[in-house]
Amino acid sequence: MDARRAVGAAWKSGDQAMLIAARAAVDEAKVALGERGPVWWTDGAPNFDRHMARTTPYADWWRTLGCVS
Repeated sequence: MDARRAVGAAWKSGDQAMLIAARAAVDEAKVALGERGPVWWTDGAPNFDRHMARTTPYADWWRTLGCVS
């Protein structure tokens, strides 16, 4: 959050060098948190992110929730 606050402060001050440094700090933090950079979850499991639950192996579980569609 310090890096995000620094971006806001840089915007308000109009200091371009400060903005570049703050954005770099945000990027560094995001990489450290695993939000950016190489994928770390390569366990080989199929990815169903872009599927509706009812069309995946989780369809039976989905129905037990009482959800429509």
